[in-house]
Amino acid sequence: MRKSTGSTTRSSLTFLLLLPLFSFFCFQQASAQTSYANEFIDPDLILAGDFANNTAAAQRMIRNWASKWASEGPWSVMLKDATPPSGTKHDYMSWAPYWWPDCSDVGNTTVLSEEEVWTTCPYRRRDGEFNPDVRGVNDVGNFQDMSDAVLYNALAWSLEEAGKTLTWFLNPDTRMNPNLNFAQMIRGSNGRPGSATGVLDLKGMAKIASAILIFRKGGSTEWTSDDDEQMVEWSREYIEWLETAELALDEGNSRNNHGSFYYNQLAALKLIVDDIPGAINVSSTYFSRQFQSQIAADGEQTNARIWKYADPSSNVWEITSAEGATIKTALDYAMTHSASSSGESQYAAELYPIVAAVASVYGDPDGQYLNFLQENDEGFYAEPYFLWNSGEWTSDVTSTARPGGPKPTSRKTQGSPSVDEDAGSADGRGVRLWGLALNVAVLAHTLLSVVI
Repeated sequence: MRKSTGSTTRSSLTFLLLLPLFSFFCFQQASAQTSYANEFIDPDLILAGDFANNTAAAQRMIRNWASKWASEGPWSVMLKDATPPSGTKHDYMSWAPYWWPDCSDVGNTTVLSEEEVWTTCPYRRRDGEFNPDVRGVNDVGNFQDMSDAVLYNALAWSLEEAGKTLTWFLNPDTRMNPNLNFAQMIRGSNGRPGSATGVLDLKGMAKIASAILIFRKGGSTEWTSDDDEQMVEWSREYIEWLETAELALDEGNSRNNHGSFYYNQLAALKLIVDDIPGAINVSSTYFSRQFQSQIAADGEQTNARIWKYADPSSNVWEITSAEGATIKTALDYAMTHSASSSGESQYAAELYPIVAAVASVYGDPDGQYLNFLQENDEGFYAEPYFLWNSGEWTSDVTSTARPGGPKPTSRKTQGSPSVDEDAGSADGRGVRLWGLALNVAVLAHTLLSVVI
């Protein structure tokens, strides 16, 4: 990634055809695809095609994943078995992940069916305990798969296949209604039809924005003006919901990772509808509000009650929190802590793309970021994130990956619980360091590299 100059002018967003870049590479071996929670790739940087030889393995991996994901689609909200309270499956639906039934006092004389449990038993929140049965309604997992398929097929320029995945938005028979009224529903006799935290379910919208911009500006004959108009119209309606619905506004006021991803998602949608001033305003609002109270002076990420204005015209990578910390400060702090010691081993990989992003922006004169990846993410040079975050800091990296080998295994995403789904610890301190470093850094990485 190129370092921002601090200018608030819009990038040219001139796109080149990607297929010649990738077509001569063989498939890279992989056991399964990796799904980044949230990623926006600067189109100018990627589509200029000025990549070093040591990114060859990452390029092969991208094309391999694109083919595999496209073969697994398409996805839509119509695939779920349950129907939202509205009576139409076109409405997105998910269940709140940390709520469990308590049937101890319902007076049943026989074993309750699942449906009876969902309607007659009160549900209680168990902080941090993920209820696996919520993925019985898997709109969240299907959206995640769809966003990955769209992103990687845009990069590999397999537009005929990528277009299938957009049935989520464009096909009248399968499209999602542009709202999250029934996201993270709480079941039971004490339940409610939707939760503010459900807005987080579509945190991968930035990946969709990346693909749409490539389709549009790349001049693809497969991405028609009608497709583009429909996508813009859908996005406008969803933006209106995000900016007016009580559930959405509550999420936007959250000071933790939920608030971060609200602004991330909204700014990405602004890019889709070509509202560049709106995207800048949304991003600047985040940095002047949530960001100010999220990072302590030493880099620990907090929820302190401090609100201080940040200059939106400055280089976002240098914007400081109320205690004087930057995104780099937060990452450096997270890197000093072991994921296993904080019980976050399953989330450790979420940090690796951010390490690469920060190194590509700030440089790595002491080699701390490169050493970290070499020690913790063996084979990182073959990960897709290496392609868009490579640079001088990776000049000594040699790609030794071999082409061929088995193709990726099929997998069904269930929207597994991750750090960013949790509302945070009770004391608000940076307990989940790895995941929170991701959500703070990704907003700048996602959007402001393009609009500022």
